[in-house]
Amino acid sequence: MTDIEYNDCVDNFADGVYRFIVKNIRHTEDAQDIVQSAFEKLWVNRAQVLPEKAKSYLFTVAYHQMIDHIRKSNKMPLEEETSIPHQPINQGQAELKQLLMRAVNQLNPTQKSLVLLKDYEGYSYQEIAEIMNLSDSQVKVYLHRARLILKNKLSAYAPTAS
Repeated sequence: MTDIEYNDCVDNFADGVYRFIVKNIRHTEDAQDIVQSAFEKLWVNRAQVLPEKAKSYLFTVAYHQMIDHIRKSNKMPLEEETSIPHQPINQGQAELKQLLMRAVNQLNPTQKSLVLLKDYEGYSYQEIAEIMNLSDSQVKVYLHRARLILKNKLSAYAPTAS
């Protein structure tokens, strides 16, 4: 990977990696540190990383550093609100989004990462399998279970018809 290709990776992938990490750990400073560290590892290993594999490499490194961070801090993700810019939405959408994020945050770390990678970031099953060091079938099964949990949690909030 050349210096120009590395800079393109920073431009193209930094926001996505940050969004994924901050949605998982919900602490902006720690997320920034993890993303910076992932890019540092990419820089150090740029000679061995093919440009077309850089995105997967970054998410894999960031995911593993996030897991290490959670283990080292020996605590659950912080409840700090993040300052991620978002598009203006109406009140009903805001409430629904808040309910959905509350339900996602109640998932275990693996399920939460799977949902965020697939449904928020749009990765394929194969890309997620590489990032999380799982098989394609494990990704599908774990994601299915996570979505069932979300469905059950969200149906508890659904207004009942009378």
